[in-house]
Amino acid sequence: MVLRTESICKSFGSLEVARDISIELPQGARYALIGPNGAGKTTFINLITGQLRPNSGRILLDGQDITATGTAERVRRGLTRTFQINTLFPDLTPLESVTLVVCEREKKAGQFWRSLASHREAIEESHAILSQLGLAEVAMKPTRQLAYGQQRLVEIALALATRPKVLLLDEPAAGVPKDESAMLFEVVASLPRDIAVLFIEHDMEIVFSFASQVIVLVAGGVLLQATPDEVKEDPRVREVYLGRGHG
Repeated sequence: MVLRTESICKSFGSLEVARDISIELPQGARYALIGPNGAGKTTFINLITGQLRPNSGRILLDGQDITATGTAERVRRGLTRTFQINTLFPDLTPLESVTLVVCEREKKAGQFWRSLASHREAIEESHAILSQLGLAEVAMKPTRQLAYGQQRLVEIALALATRPKVLLLDEPAAGVPKDESAMLFEVVASLPRDIAVLFIEHDMEIVFSFASQVIVLVAGGVLLQATPDEVKEDPRVREVYLGRGHG
């Protein structure tokens, strides 16, 4: 397993936000994390990535315990995320932004602004990433001029530039028009198979189309992990989350 959590617990005072969460994410997985508002989905992602520290339990990446490892070091080891809210530099082009991340990965970011042309290998790698995500035609446009769905893809491009083993996507389609969100997830589905993906998403049509396994989180704990068909049919999931319309 490329990523494993073992009995992760987290409380803020008397408020328990993560209860004994144990999951396993194999290489190449396309797993969804769902649950009602307040279930603890983003909190769990924050625990995995190091923004929060658990009160108990362990997090393992490639079999190595990273529970006490800092966020930046987790990224260097291959654990990368995107956020619910766009965090891009609006005046940079996608090519500039991705090249900056590549240079940071190679510890050359301090020289980035001196001569962009001197970073030919980084630029070529960045252009290849953008092309893979269907962004080659807008690579030289200021990011603020891109459609919102394209901006979310730029965020994924930045994550890919870190060369992740595990990619955590926190509502990547949030704010994206319906006709663009399916395209976005088609791109996610086509990512290299050596990358494991865990994504939070509220659109069940997208979840059931693109996830091979669905983890249902309720009140900070795992209610169920199963295939999309099994999740659809589970009466507990319908009661607490899906509603009768998904029966």
